[in-house]
Amino acid sequence: MPILSDNKRYTYALEMNVRDYELDAEQIVNNANYLHYMEHTRHSFCAEAGLSFAEMRMRGLDPVVRKVEVEYINSLRSGDHFLSCLKLERKGARFIFRQDILFPTGEYAARGMITVVCLKDGKLTRGNELAALFKDYI
Repeated sequence: MPILSDNKRYTYALEMNVRDYELDAEQIVNNANYLHYMEHTRHSFCAEAGLSFAEMRMRGLDPVVRKVEVEYINSLRSGDHFLSCLKLERKGARFIFRQDILFPTGEYAARGMITVVCLKDGKLTRGNELAALFKDYI
């Protein structure tokens, strides 16, 4: 899949497959599952960046989703292979994950923008600890 070699376009990419139980009555992936794909990708990215969600929790850090925008473009179907990709940027205390779900051809299945903020011991922070973790990716 050529997108993996395009390191300027995405910070991280994860290969995934559609499972039959993710389909709705129309035999396409139910819209909520795209959010699951994107969340799984963010969690995998964090672990590869050096800190899993479990480790963050042990440190009192809680990245929480503040806003989700998703545009559904082409439906995924049973057995489809796809890439779930992300690019990370920071705007003040917010971390913006621009996430795309792509067919192997590079065609979009969905595009998303997920805004995350960070709590430390239950209180909203500027996200500096998270920014330090992501410094090589922002």
